Amino acid sequence: MATEDTIHLPDHGDHGHGHDHGHDDHHELGWWRKYVFSTDHKTIGIQYGLTGLVFLFFGFCLMLVMRWQLANPGHPVPVIGGLLQALFGESAFTTDPATGLKGVLTPAGYNSFGAMHGTIMVFFGIVPIAFAAFGNFVVPLQIGAPDMTFPRINMASYWCFFISCVIMLVSFVVPGGAAKSGWTSYPPLAGISDLTPEHPFMNGQTLWLVGMIFNITASLLGSVNFIATIIQLRAPGMTWMRLPFFVWAQFITAFLLLLAFPPLEAAGVMQTMDRAFGTSFFMPTGLIVNGQIADWSGGGSPILWQHLFWFLAHPEVYVLILPGIGMVAEVIANNTRKPLYGYKAMVGAIFVLGFLSFIVWAHHMYMTGMGAKVSGFFQTTTIMISVPSVILVTALMLSLWGGSIRFTPPMLFAATFLPMFGIGGLTGIPLAFNAVDLYLHDTYYIIGHFHYVVAPGTIFAIFAGIYYWYPKATGRMLHVGLAHLHFWPSLISINCIFTPMFLQGMAGVHRRWYDGGLGFEQIIHPVIKWNSFMSTAAFCLAVAQFPFIFNFFWSMLFGKKVTSDNPWDATTVEWQAPSPPGHGNFDKPITVYRGPYEYSVPGADRDYTPQTEAPRTDKPANSPAHLAAAHAH
Repeated sequence: MATEDTIHLPDHGDHGHGHDHGHDDHHELGWWRKYVFSTDHKTIGIQYGLTGLVFLFFGFCLMLVMRWQLANPGHPVPVIGGLLQALFGESAFTTDPATGLKGVLTPAGYNSFGAMHGTIMVFFGIVPIAFAAFGNFVVPLQIGAPDMTFPRINMASYWCFFISCVIMLVSFVVPGGAAKSGWTSYPPLAGISDLTPEHPFMNGQTLWLVGMIFNITASLLGSVNFIATIIQLRAPGMTWMRLPFFVWAQFITAFLLLLAFPPLEAAGVMQTMDRAFGTSFFMPTGLIVNGQIADWSGGGSPILWQHLFWFLAHPEVYVLILPGIGMVAEVIANNTRKPLYGYKAMVGAIFVLGFLSFIVWAHHMYMTGMGAKVSGFFQTTTIMISVPSVILVTALMLSLWGGSIRFTPPMLFAATFLPMFGIGGLTGIPLAFNAVDLYLHDTYYIIGHFHYVVAPGTIFAIFAGIYYWYPKATGRMLHVGLAHLHFWPSLISINCIFTPMFLQGMAGVHRRWYDGGLGFEQIIHPVIKWNSFMSTAAFCLAVAQFPFIFNFFWSMLFGKKVTSDNPWDATTVEWQAPSPPGHGNFDKPITVYRGPYEYSVPGADRDYTPQTEAPRTDKPANSPAHLAAAHAH
C-alpha cells in the first residue's frame, strides 16, 4: 500500500528494470548500453567529466604553445615543433629559414590557437565539468533521487556535446586551419575569415559555428533536465531550504543556461547563414574585402552580434563560477565541521546574482561608442552585481571562523579558491567604469582579471570537487601525498602566470600581439621581460598536473578502498548511497529530516548528523533537549 511519502517513478526500460512491452524479466545491459549509450546519470556524469578533462588539457596545451611564442618570438617549438607542423599544417606553423627547423608558430596560427584556447577551455572544458559532470553525478544523489527526470534526454545531451567536440577537433585539420576570429567570433572578420568558394562549409570558422550550435543544444537539454529533476524528484522531507547549497547553485546555473544560450544559438545560426548562404545579418554594407566592395544582400549590423553574444557570455561567467562556489561550500562545511554561515543569505545572493547577470552584458561593449545614459546604466548594474558576489565569498570566509578545520586535499583547493576568486573579483571592479575600461580594454589586464576568476578560481574549485567526490564515484581514495604534490606547485605557478599580467596590462600590452609586444619594445620595455617569467611558470604548471593525472587513474585500480560509504563523515544525502552507487542509487528508502549541514550539534553523539538520520526519541537525561523540556514542564 502506498503512503503519501512514496515516490512513484516511471521505470527506465533501458536499464533492464522496466516493464515495457509486457516484459517483467531483468536483463543485464551490454557494454555499449552500460558505458557508452547509457541513460544512467552517474555514467553520463563520468562521460562528461572525462571528456571535459581531456579538452581542458588540450586547451591548456594550446596555451603552452602560445606562451612559448610570447617568450621566444620566431623560434621553433623545441622537440615537438615538427610534429605540430605536421598536425596543424603550414597555416599554423612554418619553418625557420635560418635553422631549417620546423614548428615556428605563425601570426595566423597564434590567432587560431588563441581563439580555440578560449573556446575550448570555457565551453568544452570548464562548463562540461563544473555544470554537466558534477551536476549529473552529484545532484540526483544529493536530493535522494534515483535518476534524472528525463534519462534519454540526458543521454542525448552528452552525445550532442560529444558531436560538438568532434567538430571542433576536425576544424584544426581542414584547409586554412581552425577559427581565427577570437573566441568571441566578432563580425565582420568572422564573416569572411577563411571563406572560399571551394570550401563554404569545411573551413575553421564555419565548423566553429556548427560545433557551438551542437554544444549549446547539449547545454539546453541538460538545463531542462536539471530544473525538472530538482523540482520534481526530491526525496520526502527534502524541502527547498534543506537543499545542499551545491544543488541551489546548479539550479540557478541551469536557469542561466536555459535563458541565455538561445540568443547565442540563434546568432550562431545567423552567422552560419551569412558565411554559407550569402545573407547579411551581421555583415555591413560598404565593407571592402581584398580591395573590392563586398556585395552583400543587405546592410547587417556587427554590433547586433556583440549584443547577442554578450547576452549569453556574461551569464556564462556565472555559469562557470556558481557550480564552483557550490562545490567549495560543500567542502568547507564538511572540513570545518560546522554549518555554513548565512546559508539563507547565500541562497538569496545567487538568486540576485542570476538576475543581475542578465542586465550587465554591455559592459563588454564600451568600445562600441554607446551613449552616456546607456553606459551609466551598465556601470551601475555592474557595480551592483558585486554585492551578491561579496556576500557569497564573505559567508564562506566566515564559515571558517571557529571551525575545527581539516586540511584535506579538497579543503586545500577550496580554501585557496576564496582569496584567488577575491583577487579576480576585485580586479574587475575598475573595469565596470567605461573611463577605465577604454584604456584597459583588450590588454593583459583583462586576461589577468578573467583568469583569476576561472583558473585559480573555478578550476581549483573543480579540483576540490574531484578530490571530495572521487571516493563516492570509485569506492577508492585519491593518494594524499600526490594531491599535495599537485596542489602546492599549481598554486605557486598559477599566481606567477597571472599576477604579472596586471602590470603588463596597465602598461598597455595588447592581448593579441603574437610576438608579445616585441615591436613596441622601446615603449613597454619595463614589462616585456615578464613574458619569459610567465611562460616558465606556465610550463611549471603543466608539470604540476602530472601527479594529478597519474593519481586520478592509478587510484581507480590501486587507491585505498573506502571502509565506509561516508569517508568524510559528511551530512548530505549522497553519502548514504553505496560507493560507487548502483542502479537506482540507494539501497534503502530515503527520507530527509533536517538541513544539509548539521555539524557539531550540541548534545549530539557525533560531530555530524546525516540528513537521513531519524530524530532520536530517547533523549539522554542530561542532554540539552531533555533539560529544556524538563524546565518547560
